[in-house]
Amino acid sequence: MNSGFYVIMAAQFFSSLADNALLVASIALLMQADSPSWMTPYLKFFFVVSYVVLAPYVGAFADRLPKGLVMFLSNTVKITGCGLMLYQLNPLAAYALVGLGAAAYSPAKYGILTEYLPHSKLVVANGWIEGLTVTSIILGTVLGGVLIHERVAHVLLSFDLPYVDSGIDTPAEAAIVVIAFVYLVAAVFNLFIPRTGVPLKPLPAHPLESFRDFHRCVVSLWKDKLGQISLAVTTLFWGAGATLQFIVIEWSRVSLGYDLSRASMLQGVCALGIALGAVLAASRIRLDHSVRVIPLGIAMGLIVILMNWAHSLWLVVPLIVLIGTLAGFFVVPMNALLQHRGHHLVGAGRSIAVQNFNENASILILIATYSLLIAAGLSIYWVIALFGLFVAGTMTLVQLWFNHNRKMHGPEVERLLAFARAEDRHH
Repeated sequence: MNSGFYVIMAAQFFSSLADNALLVASIALLMQADSPSWMTPYLKFFFVVSYVVLAPYVGAFADRLPKGLVMFLSNTVKITGCGLMLYQLNPLAAYALVGLGAAAYSPAKYGILTEYLPHSKLVVANGWIEGLTVTSIILGTVLGGVLIHERVAHVLLSFDLPYVDSGIDTPAEAAIVVIAFVYLVAAVFNLFIPRTGVPLKPLPAHPLESFRDFHRCVVSLWKDKLGQISLAVTTLFWGAGATLQFIVIEWSRVSLGYDLSRASMLQGVCALGIALGAVLAASRIRLDHSVRVIPLGIAMGLIVILMNWAHSLWLVVPLIVLIGTLAGFFVVPMNALLQHRGHHLVGAGRSIAVQNFNENASILILIATYSLLIAAGLSIYWVIALFGLFVAGTMTLVQLWFNHNRKMHGPEVERLLAFARAEDRHH
């Protein structure tokens, strides 16, 4: 890999690091304003709205300009969102602006590698992306928790410019300033991303054409006998995973007496488990055997319920690592199967757009449901029980759906699995 590749990786790492740290800082900002607990999950809701609403169009925008410039503009939007938080704009609205930048960033982030690297290096490059993404999630969550910690915040707030009243007076605000600088570092790296020379594509003359094409791609993937199974699993997983972030924060406050800083560390522990599961799955599960991991999703849902009986750190940490490991082990093969079917049905770029749309729509629905349950006064212990049963139940339905496909469309399913097996051996 040449130096340009490492510049791309550095830009992606710092941008993702800041995204994950900012979520923790934004939650602290809401707590600082004494917002009700049901409002906290809506941070994620407003963040992902742009992913859903703009799904048919962000890909076309990413192809209209050089990818490095798109990534630079997206990080600039994120920095603007941080600035608006500091100027007392409602954190939900400011975080929605950050989500707009993230939605525009996503297709450029994946598309630049396809343009820049030869096909022979794409597998290695995607390994780098996945590794850095998981690392940035872990470190970003921990960074957010560290920045709002009382001792660290005291040090940050002790810095004062002579004759300048910055208006930065709380741990959450100090953390957001640091995170804005991390976005700035990512933006600087964006400026040095090499031009690939790939011809730029004009925006579609009629926006409805983009929508129709996107709708066709969504229908194609949901009709495919393997694509629909993998898409159902990954859609459920990302919705459940986003909700679990907020469940862990509320549960650790009620059950363990943790503040936000310590609760964010537990989120990092869960991400560590996901990374472990992903590594194990990558080394042990073949592409055509991906559907065999669905029972692990059922098990994960049931094991989540055990959180209600874990009141000691010595029980909590292994349990959360186990939940994360199961999640990583079952979602990585299904994600690979979805990418395989999507590539052959609608193309890699459109497949990512469809996947982003479905997964983020799931996040919107489950986050809103969780927030409504909390607003209704339901105990977090009941929420955890319902959440675990929902995950286990829906994964059971997916397993029955696949069994039905195999029974009613056996030759087609076996042909698709054989094709996946042949392609896996080829790579």
